[in-house]
Amino acid sequence: MALFCLDIRCLCIILTWTAFGNTLSSEFEIKVYPPQDFQIVDPGFLGYLYLQWQPPLFMNEFEECTVEYELKYRNVDSKIWKTIITKNLYFKDGFDLNKGIEAKIHTLLPGQCTNGSEIQSSWSEATYWISPQGNLETKIQDMDCVYHNWQYLFCSWKPGMDVHFDANYNLFYWYEGLDHALQCDDYVMEDGKNIGCRFPNLESSDYTNFYICVNGSSDSTPIRSSYFIIQLQNIVKPLPPDYLSLTVQNSYEIILKWSLPSGPIPENCFIYEIAFSEDDTAWVSTTADTEMYVMKTTNGSKQLCFLVRSKVNMYCSDDGIWSEWSDEYCWTGGMWKETLIFFLIPFGFVSLFVLLVTCVLLHKQKNLLKMVFYMRREVFLHQDVIC
Repeated sequence: MALFCLDIRCLCIILTWTAFGNTLSSEFEIKVYPPQDFQIVDPGFLGYLYLQWQPPLFMNEFEECTVEYELKYRNVDSKIWKTIITKNLYFKDGFDLNKGIEAKIHTLLPGQCTNGSEIQSSWSEATYWISPQGNLETKIQDMDCVYHNWQYLFCSWKPGMDVHFDANYNLFYWYEGLDHALQCDDYVMEDGKNIGCRFPNLESSDYTNFYICVNGSSDSTPIRSSYFIIQLQNIVKPLPPDYLSLTVQNSYEIILKWSLPSGPIPENCFIYEIAFSEDDTAWVSTTADTEMYVMKTTNGSKQLCFLVRSKVNMYCSDDGIWSEWSDEYCWTGGMWKETLIFFLIPFGFVSLFVLLVTCVLLHKQKNLLKMVFYMRREVFLHQDVIC
């Protein structure tokens, strides 16, 4: 009996090995290694870093397979990993150098190379950070950058709180297209210290990351560097609209119009905020894309005033800065007074012109008739003398 049970167990083992042996052996045999020499490289572009690696070991075993890599990266204080899948051996992106950076990568083998199931390697990890120098209080304060009218950039800052009187700051910038980072060559100064920078014309710098580093020097203490990443189209401050006009259509309906702000910003990139007041009531504001219709509250309004400002809309930027308010434009009087002014003054000028032309023509005609009369009279007298 014992011998019979032993034979049954042997048979079960043989059947199991026959059914699943090939699958198990293939899973154990196929193994992929993580990428080699994974590192984060800083080329000196103030936050634009290269993540690069080399192919895994023994990749010649998968020459007919398309190997991919899954890359994850983030700043160390972020809870969200950015993820990409690529066939390349490098990746470039911008990072906040005020904080450390961490990244990890592993190899992916697709199912067609592994009998139907994707194989992943273990993770290879890398980190990068700039060793901080100087106390945190030595960093600049209140950094503010404005791209005025989409034409020129101006950045300003305040000195750190814990700096010696001899401390001064320098600004460097880079964006894709420049060979290397450049230093500001037009500083704004106060008491001999740099507190801002006026930038030259920035060609091809829109809709791309613009990297800034402000560092400092002092004989008494190290200065902590500050890093910033901006996109210029998101900090545009346009000019206010000009040539405001207000037209009363009827007893209650008003049309508010204004001209396009001057500068290179396309017409379809604007949004406007309008503030309107009737008879010294509280100002009411709203937004519009073009000219605006307003309804009066009463038929007897004595004064209507409005002003307007502009901003780049969401179709051309993620954000923007409102322009200054335009000059206030007011209409005073009733509808009939405006109608008289609008129609009678031009009509008066036309009527006066017609009258002057008529007088001139009549005067010329009178002189012509006199000349004809005298000529006929002379002819008549001459005939009498002959006779």
